[in-house]
Amino acid sequence: MSETVWTLVRVFVPLSLVSFGGARTILADIEHQAIAHHWVTHAEFVEIFAIARAAPGPGTTMVTLIGWKAAGWLGALAASLAIYVPAGLMLLFVSVLWRRHEGSPWRRRLERAFAPISIGLILAGTVVVLNATSGGVLAYAVAAAAAAALRLRQVHPLFLLCAGSAVFAFTFLVM
Repeated sequence: MSETVWTLVRVFVPLSLVSFGGARTILADIEHQAIAHHWVTHAEFVEIFAIARAAPGPGTTMVTLIGWKAAGWLGALAASLAIYVPAGLMLLFVSVLWRRHEGSPWRRRLERAFAPISIGLILAGTVVVLNATSGGVLAYAVAAAAAAALRLRQVHPLFLLCAGSAVFAFTFLVM
């Protein structure tokens, strides 16, 4: 196997093991590693991210696309296995422990401890996506407004998507 395939495995296995909350939590690291190893450019990463979000399935589908771009079919297979197998095995092991210690005080503490970590990682991924767009301050403002509206739970996400699109369409037409 090529060095690139082994590098894909060395990069994505550790990311798999820290992906509490899914791909959103490791998005910033995926982007950093993919660009640092020259597997994709910044623009290609944005395109891969968009394709992965539009496609059905988990958000980590982007890892398969990065692997394919880096080393063809073997890279896609290696990257996919590296991101899914370790996390799957860890989930299997932890779920057995989790059920065994239901109601335990350490379990409740652990749940509370992981919440801010996951939120921080999701925010880091959000910043990566917002920086990748050419929306500038407007992109941050629209994202913040949408997050606030979702927090209030009084607005349907489809409405927010349409409203955000309208803001950018209007801005594009005016400029």
